[in-house]
Amino acid sequence: MSTKHPIISVTGSSGAGTSTVKHTFDQIFRREGIKAVSIEGDAFHRHNRADMKAELARRTEAGDHSFSHFSFDANELERLEEVFRQYAQDGTGRTRNYVHNAEESERWGVGLGEFTPWRDLEPGSDLLFYEGLHGAVKAGGVDLAALADLKIGVVPVINLEWIQKIHRDRAHRGYSTEAVTDVILRRMHAYVHCITPQFTQTDINFQRVPVVDTSNPFIARWIPTADESLVVIRFRNPRGIDFAYLTSMIQGSWMSRANSIVIPGGKLDLAMQLILTPLLLRLVDTARKA
Repeated sequence: MSTKHPIISVTGSSGAGTSTVKHTFDQIFRREGIKAVSIEGDAFHRHNRADMKAELARRTEAGDHSFSHFSFDANELERLEEVFRQYAQDGTGRTRNYVHNAEESERWGVGLGEFTPWRDLEPGSDLLFYEGLHGAVKAGGVDLAALADLKIGVVPVINLEWIQKIHRDRAHRGYSTEAVTDVILRRMHAYVHCITPQFTQTDINFQRVPVVDTSNPFIARWIPTADESLVVIRFRNPRGIDFAYLTSMIQGSWMSRANSIVIPGGKLDLAMQLILTPLLLRLVDTARKA
């Protein structure tokens, strides 16, 4: 953690909805005049797309059917930890991008499934913003959780997470339902052992719960809408959280536990604005005074 150079980490698995949370953060940054530099978790994959396919084939042939991008050893977590540590010390660091689609390929001038060259973070930022799979890892000698000042978990119930992933990968990445299902199955071991333990380290978790039937996510024709969902917001440490204010401002919300509030899905952006804005302003104000 760093007083002068704070780090915000948003973590969640593929299809969880971390990009939606990032959009809300971007709105707050813009409105409040906060200069943030961003890094993506995918930038710290160990292999490009072609090399990952080769590594998957090698591991499968050796009897390992659990290796995936969720796995710790498929990512350069030590390098990510070093970026967190360096930024916390002096506000500098390096990152790159992983190219997922044709639009990104045209933007960065790099082929699909490749990485852009490493580059320095833009100087003079107020904070570092991370979004990806491993932003709150505490395992194997790596402790990213200890270096981040605010950790957000994005954790829809698993059937909804799968529906969102299937629809995204089919629509934007050209995969078949069968191919996405194979990826989900391969990732289950790492999901249990690498992804879910992070949500005990996060400061706030946003868990979306559909109120429509998602019993067979592999044939779902539509992603449940926000109005067909509830969101459970859990605070690791509820001290200082004004729950009375939140429930009065968010119509239809209620307390389910002493550290949790439940809101209508359509109120998620409002809730994040109300909860996150004062936390961000406090971090940035402290940093600027330092």
